[in-house]
Amino acid sequence: MQTVQKIYCPNCGCQAERYYISDSQLTRTQCSSCDYLMISCTRTGKVIEAYAPGIYAQR
Repeated sequence: MQTVQKIYCPNCGCQAERYYISDSQLTRTQCSSCDYLMISCTRTGKVIEAYAPGIYAQR
């Protein structure tokens, strides 16, 4: 089962969507305006995959 929640994108502030996918215990947050994506485990909170153009990782 999947639940969709309308949120504001943490990257650009536009409207985005958060999907709670109970079958696989995943949460997917995505924004079509800036191409932000984050998939995390609902149970542990660990990030499985993330993509945020414009946010640079420190080295």
